[in-house]
Amino acid sequence: MERKVFTELKGPHADSLNDALGRIGFRRSQTVAYRPSCANCRACISVRVAAKDFRPSSTQRRNARRNGDLIATECRPWATNEQYELLRRYLGVRHPGGGMASMDEVDFADMVEHTPVSSFLVEYREPTESGEPGRLVGACLTDRQSDGFSMIYSFYDPDHDSRSGIGNYIILDHIRRAAEEDLPFVYLGYWVEGSARMQYKIRYRPLERLGPDGWERLSADEQDGMIAAAVAAEKLGTPVPDGSGKDGTPGGQHQYCVSEESDESEETEEPASAEQ
Repeated sequence: MERKVFTELKGPHADSLNDALGRIGFRRSQTVAYRPSCANCRACISVRVAAKDFRPSSTQRRNARRNGDLIATECRPWATNEQYELLRRYLGVRHPGGGMASMDEVDFADMVEHTPVSSFLVEYREPTESGEPGRLVGACLTDRQSDGFSMIYSFYDPDHDSRSGIGNYIILDHIRRAAEEDLPFVYLGYWVEGSARMQYKIRYRPLERLGPDGWERLSADEQDGMIAAAVAAEKLGTPVPDGSGKDGTPGGQHQYCVSEESDESEETEEPASAEQ
């Protein structure tokens, strides 16, 4: 049985409340801020990237070069049919049995538009021959907080025939945006040790996690070990159960079901070298 504690975000102080709750591990879903509160489990750990200290790995630098031609546009949180169709393709490939698989246009509009805080949606489009924004290949719903960006939900083209790593690129772009705006953190939501779909989060350095004594930065050695373990698991081909995904369903009865951020597992990365 999964349990969550949650509160409604509303009124003139919704932004400051969302900021305060975000710093103690809450996530937003529409007009609700929630945090796991399971009776005998503390596996869900909030993690964030220290944006101004971020140092990309060689794999991440290659990704940035490969996808650097994408045109990113910050839009108001307003749902479109084009975004919804991209989401449907993404869910069909990445999370076919997840709790969001039955999401219709109204559900999607609610997810994007029902926000009482400072939110925006970044669209990632391929350039046309004339250099204008063309086909939509990725998008991310994001909250702007006083200490950084909270990536609420991202999705992308899962079957692109000539472009890979879009999900990771969206994270890299948010880290860049945060650093440029002098915001210290990018919140990636929850990380669960051993969850194959969440291991992409530990590849962003430096990473901080929320523990009983507050936020702590992972040491280089500890993060090296976590990345090495993730790489070893990928090489063993550890299967990911059908339907498991970032929205936390199925796998238990939910008192309050919510969506979370994007996962991306198509790129592997070795532990950091001195060059990184």
